[in-house]
Amino acid sequence: MKKFVLFIAMAMFLIGGSAFAQVSKTQKDAIIKPKPAVHSSKTSIGLPDKRHEKVRKEDARRKASQVNINANNPNAPVITFETLEHDFGTMKQGGNGTFDFVFKNDGKEPLILSNVRSTCGCTIPTWPKHPIMPGESEKIRVKYDTKRIGPFHKAVHIYSNAKKSTVTLKIKGVIERDPNAPVNNRKKPIHKPAPKKNVKKQMSSKRK
Repeated sequence: MKKFVLFIAMAMFLIGGSAFAQVSKTQKDAIIKPKPAVHSSKTSIGLPDKRHEKVRKEDARRKASQVNINANNPNAPVITFETLEHDFGTMKQGGNGTFDFVFKNDGKEPLILSNVRSTCGCTIPTWPKHPIMPGESEKIRVKYDTKRIGPFHKAVHIYSNAKKSTVTLKIKGVIERDPNAPVNNRKKPIHKPAPKKNVKKQMSSKRK
């Protein structure tokens, strides 16, 4: 009888321990551990300060040209050029590569040129910085470096507060070499190779 009671007690103890272990495991599983934050291994590469500033200004200028606040303004300034393209034809090297693009403000409000930008450093534009009143005419002078030989096609972009905020001017031509231009005939110095040393004589002198 005692053995039977002892057996029953042992069985109850084992059953209780198993149930406790199962409950503990369930409680542990119920605890949701926070996932560690995943950090990207890629580091952001920033542009240099000067280059970043240049890109920012170009982007702002591009957006400003796309969205023109005076597009629907009936009194907005209107920039009208006599011509949008000039052909220099064929000219000699070092010739006069300057042309004046004449324009007029045909609107009812002052015209302001915010910027004039060429596509190449060989083309230099000069423009009025003051407001152009309605009915007034002005000019944009474009100068091309005619020291460069060969054909050229260049563009100059004008940004303003006009109804059409962006206008493109074009120049083209061909530069021929001037036969009377001085030619650099200065000969380059000839570098003679250093004389080879006689290794056999040096070895014999060392032995002596």
